[in-house]
Amino acid sequence: MQTTATDLEGRIAAAPGSFRILTGDRPTGPLHLGHYFGTLANRVRLQRAGVELFVLVADYQVLTDRDVADRLTEHVEGLVADYLATGIDPSTATIFQHSAVPALNQLMLPFLSLVSVAELSRNPTVKDEIAASRQASVSGLMFTYPVHQAADILFCKANLVPVGRDQLPHQEITRTVARRFNERYGPVFPVPDALLSAAPSLLGTDGQKMSKSRGNAIALSAGPDETARLIKGAVTDTDRHITFAPDTRPQVSNLVLLAALCQGRDPHAVAAEIGAGGAAALKKVVTDSVNEFLRPIRARRAELAADRTYLRRVLDEGNERARAIADRTLTEVRTAMTS
Repeated sequence: MQTTATDLEGRIAAAPGSFRILTGDRPTGPLHLGHYFGTLANRVRLQRAGVELFVLVADYQVLTDRDVADRLTEHVEGLVADYLATGIDPSTATIFQHSAVPALNQLMLPFLSLVSVAELSRNPTVKDEIAASRQASVSGLMFTYPVHQAADILFCKANLVPVGRDQLPHQEITRTVARRFNERYGPVFPVPDALLSAAPSLLGTDGQKMSKSRGNAIALSAGPDETARLIKGAVTDTDRHITFAPDTRPQVSNLVLLAALCQGRDPHAVAAEIGAGGAAALKKVVTDSVNEFLRPIRARRAELAADRTYLRRVLDEGNERARAIADRTLTEVRTAMTS
């Protein structure tokens, strides 16, 4: 049974050092404001609280829904720059790549033996991802993605995984793998809890789910002019009076929420200030708020992007730490399975 978010937050506050978190992203393009408010800010918060943080650059998983990994080196380095610019501290966080940790990926084989084809077929998140895929057919990597994710989490024996609600089915597969391995071969893995994010979900500028691939997201690295252009083209509605009513006015409310998050204010108050100003006034407030919020992040990211040697060193050091942990875990798994 999953522990509630309230209980987990209380335990984190009482003993942050007892938690190890695994989180990460696929290097398919720059991270955006949805990532920031949905996950990045929370990662920084937890790390600063004293939780041990592992951040995965999931380069192998780029291929789950596409045939080739375009501009992979550029996207990997960009992802690391995004992490550091938003406040993740590489001196205590382990930032690493799938492809640099062979023992992690070897865990997928015994883990696949612990789940059935029927269980993978029922996973609603995989079904949604397959439906949204741009491919005519999907590979086995997409189908087994939850088991690969279990290997990501369990190789370092993470006991806490921050997720959105849509990722809970994946997380439950990880918990199933950990329980079944322990029951079959002996206690090796913690059964990790999912820490549900309380962060609001941001829509893209077209009113659909914010996504790098849909061109509806404001990247953390986007310049002020690009940001203004994207927000200018955002979908609103015909009611000139601006209110915050997510259920009945999702597109307008999404813009209000974005401004409020950037300002650190209540969205109802932001909407009330704009009032009868209409969509033009709303978009100006959002543009100014986003550009001001991103200004220090952009400046720091530009410095980091210009120093590829440093970005590579951060990854190399993280890869080395992750490899040592994965090697120990794989040895422990082999011993448990053969004794």
